[in-house]
Amino acid sequence: MKLTLHTDYALRVLMTLAVLEGRVVPIEELARRHRVSENHLRKVAQTLVGMGLVASVRGRAGGLRLAVEPGGLRIGGVVRALEEDLALVECLGEGPSSCALAGACRLTGALARALDAFFAELDRLTLADLAGRGPAMRAKLGLDAAIAS
Repeated sequence: MKLTLHTDYALRVLMTLAVLEGRVVPIEELARRHRVSENHLRKVAQTLVGMGLVASVRGRAGGLRLAVEPGGLRIGGVVRALEEDLALVECLGEGPSSCALAGACRLTGALARALDAFFAELDRLTLADLAGRGPAMRAKLGLDAAIAS
């Protein structure tokens, strides 16, 4: 299983905003610090704003800021909401399966349990947990210098 870039970038944005604790961060700055396309981050930001997780601040000093309490945001829920297709194999998806082994294969159940375990682990984590290494994350992103200036 591989998360989409959209979900990956969304999690990065959320972690960065949580580390910055209320600071409004321009999308241009987020794109530069994460070395990702500004255009792609705008789409991610639009999704996060639509979900109510991030607030968009307009104007010259505008950008994004976290709109939720990091300790109350479960990562499993974020990933579930962002990922369009969580079926690891066709027979776990919705609708009929073209697999000749459907209904007789034990792999389907094993993969379903594996996916449940994956989300159980993500459901244990909050955004605050992920941002808990704030100083190390700030250093990786070069944020201390930007905040001090």
